[in-house]
Amino acid sequence: MRDDAAVQDLSLDAQIEMWRRFVADRPVMADADVTELEGHLRDQVEALQAAGLAPDEAFLVAVRRLGAIDDLSREFAREHSDRLWKQLVMGEQPSPLREPAGLPAAFGLAVAAALAIKLPALFGVTLAADPDFYLRNAVVLVLPFLAVYFAVRRSAHAVTVVAVAVPFTVTAVVLNAYPFRDDGGATEVLAVVHAAVALWIVTGIAYARGEWRSERARMDFIRFTGEWVVYYALIALGGGVLVALTMGVFSAVRVDATSFVGNWLIPCGAAGAVVIAAWLVEAKQAVIENIAPVLTKVFTPLFTLLLLALIVAAVVQAVSTGGFVDAQREVLIIFDLVLVVVVGLLLYALSARGAELRPGWFDRLQLLLVAAAIVVDLLVLIAMVGRIGAFGASANKLASLGLNVILLVNLAGSLWLQLRFVRGRGGIGRLERWQTGFLPVYLAWATIVVVVFPPVFGFA
Repeated sequence: MRDDAAVQDLSLDAQIEMWRRFVADRPVMADADVTELEGHLRDQVEALQAAGLAPDEAFLVAVRRLGAIDDLSREFAREHSDRLWKQLVMGEQPSPLREPAGLPAAFGLAVAAALAIKLPALFGVTLAADPDFYLRNAVVLVLPFLAVYFAVRRSAHAVTVVAVAVPFTVTAVVLNAYPFRDDGGATEVLAVVHAAVALWIVTGIAYARGEWRSERARMDFIRFTGEWVVYYALIALGGGVLVALTMGVFSAVRVDATSFVGNWLIPCGAAGAVVIAAWLVEAKQAVIENIAPVLTKVFTPLFTLLLLALIVAAVVQAVSTGGFVDAQREVLIIFDLVLVVVVGLLLYALSARGAELRPGWFDRLQLLLVAAAIVVDLLVLIAMVGRIGAFGASANKLASLGLNVILLVNLAGSLWLQLRFVRGRGGIGRLERWQTGFLPVYLAWATIVVVVFPPVFGFA
């Protein structure tokens, strides 16, 4: 066993190598797992050094933060049992990223979110009386509690708290101060939808503990988002069963529970589930990480077939009618949703993929998926330009046009990097960096739609 001075005199690379050998010796750890954990460790060390810590201090704190291998860290600390290791790794305080006892905090914030969604009713603002108010404010009433959950769990710095709180505050002011017209205009709906996207990405800053420049932190948040969607969907399915049983039981005793279900059970449950789903992702991460690769391998072939079918249908329509696609707004919206799902599948597949794995059949299938998505995106862009030329520009058309241009650039770059990877001329890491680099782009575009579009189009 090394003494204190010997351990602390090691260079940073030597300490990381010693840590890597220790972790790799465990039979449960595959080489790809060790490499991924080392990437997390190095990201943490870099961030801590940038904050002013010395290399050896940054290494010790970084290992302490790796909650996913907390037990291994404790064994490592016992084998190198200097005083600082004991304090940082073997202390009584549990890791904030792993300790499942975060349920009380999650439950309390879930209840707070549920009450927040009903808080306006105390001032006479009900869903039935003012649905537009809830449309504008549902996100800013509920999502802050998820951001608080991450800030508490990760002991976020004051700078991170401010960086998250300011966008939430500005968004709430903009959505409520703008004089949206109530004649069925589109700018209000566009602002609300894009505000939800923007604030979800802002919540990722709290998730990443402010380390938003880290590519690994961005990919972790993307992975969390996919897992959160899965858990929230499962909670929603269970909630649907609960609603049906509640209605059935009260109906059997001739009590009308419609008001309770519609005004309390559904909105409060939907709000609270936002936080509970996040807790489930962290507490049961090993379970969902086993499901994630299965989901991507099931849905990627299905969406590839769907896109190929759309291309064939567009060609057939072009031959029979002289037009590429039906340029109806509803059709274009559906196509956009499909393209967004394709990008999501690509991101989620990247997040679940081992960096050391060689290209295989699934990577080639993804290449076909991205190529088909680019063709569909081009068809949608042609249809959008045609609609703008025929009917003039509008908030809906320009918002969709901007999104499709961003998706086209994203997909085109992904196609090129995926092709290089499949041909053995580039690593998968470049594709991952390309994808995570688009998060600020989506945030910027969503902000433009929320802040700029309403006044430009007269709040219509």
